[in-house]
Amino acid sequence: MRSIWITNFENNEIRIENSWINGEKLFVNNELQDDRLSFLSSNLTGNLINKNGEKLSIKANISGFFKVDCRLFVDNRKLELTQTK
Repeated sequence: MRSIWITNFENNEIRIENSWINGEKLFVNNELQDDRLSFLSSNLTGNLINKNGEKLSIKANISGFFKVDCRLFVDNRKLELTQTK
């Protein structure tokens, strides 16, 4: 089972992937920021540069067993994600 979530924040594409075999991955503009292997839940972290040139923190949490869910925070603000797969 593979799940992918995507959003854009100030012209930065954030993509989170989850699969049983390859674990969880956080990408910002197609660059891998974090990679974890866990069974029921995972916390991923990274950074991006906003339109003012400031470095902002990214936190993503993936959890679930039968139905996997993902939550994303940029600079401690929750963003909406679109699940594409």
